[in-house]
This record gives sequence, structure tokens and C-alpha cells, in this order.
Amino acid sequence: MTMTEEDLSLIKRYPIVEYLERKGIKPVRRTPAYALYRSPLREETHPSFKVDTEKNLWIDYAEGRGGSIIDLCIRLESCTLSEAICRLGQTTSFDTACNYAEPSKEKAYSSNGSIRLPKEEMANGARRLIDVSDTLPLHLQEYLTKVRCINLEKAIPFLKSISYEVRGRRYEAIGFANFSGGYELRDDNMFKGTIAPKDITPIFENKPQPVCLFEWFMDFLSFLSMKEEVNNRCLVMNSVSNIGRSISYLNNHQVSSIRTFLDNDGAGRRATQELIKAGFKVEDISRYYKDFKDLNEYHVSRVREQQKKLEKDPKTNNKPKQIKLKIR
Repeated sequence: MTMTEEDLSLIKRYPIVEYLERKGIKPVRRTPAYALYRSPLREETHPSFKVDTEKNLWIDYAEGRGGSIIDLCIRLESCTLSEAICRLGQTTSFDTACNYAEPSKEKAYSSNGSIRLPKEEMANGARRLIDVSDTLPLHLQEYLTKVRCINLEKAIPFLKSISYEVRGRRYEAIGFANFSGGYELRDDNMFKGTIAPKDITPIFENKPQPVCLFEWFMDFLSFLSMKEEVNNRCLVMNSVSNIGRSISYLNNHQVSSIRTFLDNDGAGRRATQELIKAGFKVEDISRYYKDFKDLNEYHVSRVREQQKKLEKDPKTNNKPKQIKLKIR
């Protein structure tokens, strides 16, 4: 018996609060809508780990990371995707889960050492998730650093290596998790896509307003690379089509002030106007990079400019300076 999307959905509905309770982890505070914990992922004195009991999703405010019960199991039990599905399947008395995690020995491991899931029939060209790894392959690391000029040390905590299959062909991409347990994808060959479901990605939710709003994750990673330290909440829409969902999230979290880092195109300007119409105080940061398509293109231009200056001055060539930007 093979694992279906319905099977995975069933596992994801297993209550995170109950999963933690079975491990002896109890909330510091409990309301009808959420449970607040001291993070089970590290030692801490102040609670920063929240479980949304209505959506059955968790977020660690200190790390700015979260996801489904499967993501939590992977982190908490230091296991692979397939192992997490197997363990949660046993907990939920879901017999097919372990069949999903038992490929033949000679094909059990992918090149990066993570367990690979068995092959199944594809329908309608849909993407099927094969495995998730914390280790980005070298070609994707080089794409981030050399093409997008991203500070890898700052970016890695927010990224995964995603292997997926379409019509029997296997692909690998950079993955950026969203709030519903899906992944936004980008590879080094101009491909952009999603492992469903598609959703927004809130980050650093314990930090103050204004919220820094980005259209997609490469702009957020550019922002991280530009800044010595990020002092504000962030929200990545993962598409301007998520503007309505973003507005709902911002309203639900009592946000009044926003800085928008959107693209310099019609869609970006319309999204900014939607936020203004919704009553938010909006500072449009795109004016600082008005001659560029988006924040990443601006960031790459500044890095290249800095590199040229360093090449002309051999005395400072080995000591590149932090790029200081006017963007707050």
C-alpha cells in the first residue's frame, strides 16, 4: 500500500498539542485558539513556542521557523521525512505510514544521505515530494552566493533542499517553507514553483512592528544579507496573489505599520495600494531601488559594485566591508 496525499493530510491533522503531551511537554499557557510553550527544541526560560490549535501548526518565535506536525517531528526527534511519517503513523495507528518509509535497501538513500521515498505513479504532471534535507547541494549553494549574492550563513536556517518528481523525472530545488507546510521552490535554471499547499511565511513574529513585507523569499534573503541584524517582524507573501491572505494575517495579529519591499511593477504597486486601502500605515521601500526590478536585483548590483572597488584596491581586497544600505 502506498502513501497518498489524503494519508499525509490525515497525519498532519494529528494534534500537535497531543503529540507534545505524549512526550511530557506541557504548555505554559493554553487558550481555545493556541498553546504557548517553552521551546522543546532548546533550553529557554521565556516561552517562545506557539501551537495554533485551530490550524494545527507550530511556530518558534525565537527562530522564526515553524510548520506542520511532520516538520516538528523531524526537528524534535532528529529524523528524516520518511522516518517522521512512519513514527507519526504509528502514533496515530495509521498502518500505511511505515510502508511509505521502507524503500528497498539498494535505493533507500539519496546522494545527500537522506532517506528517499518509494516511487509511485504520477498524474497530471503534479509535483510529488521525494525528500527534504537540511543540506543544500553545492550547485544550489553556488547559485545563491554567486548569482543571487546571498549570505549563505544567514540564509541556511530558512532553507531546505527539496527533491521532487514530475512525470517520472526527478528534480532538486531550494525550498522555503510556508505557514501551511508547503514549500516555495527555486532552482538554478530559472524555475520557480511550489510544493502544495501554497501560503504565506511569517518570520520573527516576536519582534516589533513595522512588519517588513516581501513578495518572495529571495528578496527576504537579500534583506537578511544586507542587514547586520534584523529588528522587525517579517512576512513573505510568496506571491502577490496572496495579498488577501497577507492582509487577513496582519489584521489578525493587530499589525498597523508595514514596510513593503515589493517589485517595481504593476503587480507590486497594486499590492501596495491594497495594503493602504486596508488601513495600514505603509512605507514603500521600493523607492530606494526604483531603477531595479526588485530588491534582489538591487542587492546584486550593490554587491557587484563593492566587489569591483575591492578589486581595484589590493590593500582591502582580503577584507570586504559590510555593505551599508539606506534601507532601514
